[in-house]
Amino acid sequence: MKISILGAAGSIGQTLSLLLKLYLPEGSKLYLHDVKPVMAGLALDLNHIPTNIEVKSFVGENPSPALKNADIVIIAAGIPRKPGMEREDLFKINANIILNLTKQIALTSPNALIGIITNPINTTVVIAAEVLKHYSSYSRDRLFGITSLDIMRAKIFVSEMKEKKLNCINVPVIGGHSNKTILPLLSQVINVDFNEQEIIAITKRVQQAGSEVVYAKAGSGSATLSMGYAATCFCLSLLSALKGEDNILEYAYVEGDCKYAKFFTQPFIVGKYGIKEYKKIGPLSKFEQKKLENIINYINQDILLGEIFVKEFFNNK
Repeated sequence: MKISILGAAGSIGQTLSLLLKLYLPEGSKLYLHDVKPVMAGLALDLNHIPTNIEVKSFVGENPSPALKNADIVIIAAGIPRKPGMEREDLFKINANIILNLTKQIALTSPNALIGIITNPINTTVVIAAEVLKHYSSYSRDRLFGITSLDIMRAKIFVSEMKEKKLNCINVPVIGGHSNKTILPLLSQVINVDFNEQEIIAITKRVQQAGSEVVYAKAGSGSATLSMGYAATCFCLSLLSALKGEDNILEYAYVEGDCKYAKFFTQPFIVGKYGIKEYKKIGPLSKFEQKKLENIINYINQDILLGEIFVKEFFNNK
């Protein structure tokens, strides 16, 4: 299997590269791209780790050499959040980065599974979809906004509050990937009961967890280590599915069954060619149903923003 990481020199990209170097199946290829000249040193550094994973680096404005014959492409390029910034504030810069990189993916490796980390995910995934459509290489089953970190955070926060072992807890998280659109489904946590105050507190903390890290780092970055780990786990799930493993359940921000919004974080089963079955989100509590109604409005605004951005770009060419 060949995995390409675009934006590999960034904090998330380096963490992701390191973890994949450690955990990819033997014989896999890891191709790393960035515009920063540090790339040769990064690859050399990783190749001093004794695993049978081939690591190659590529630098420059054109990522095509790193993309050729890729099975999975992870986009980690873009600027991170700083204190006082919302994910939406990143839009102007990161939107252009996603547009240009997705164009190269469409032209070089149109059949790859694509995972996007770059914020604001609610919009960058839409931009990628519209660009892929423009180049006739879009499949809703192969494009993912990686939101696994929201699930990991929810799991940890419930474990801490309820003093339960982590391996006994599973918290579905749906909606989007911004403060206003993340929705943990605490009503679906098995063998754990919550009172109203606990539900409100955990929901708010999961929604604000990214900002919590941004402020705690005091201007030096956002959630990079945990995001790198979350992206690694998602990438390994995709790899297992590509190798033929069955019944791999994942959550991501995708163009799914469109029951709630055109793009939405929901569960699905991933297979050899991407998503093979979209799953229902299950029953919701009254609190969750009310939250979901508000969330949909924000997600639809984010989707429209991405669609307009791409439309204006191609109209102005």
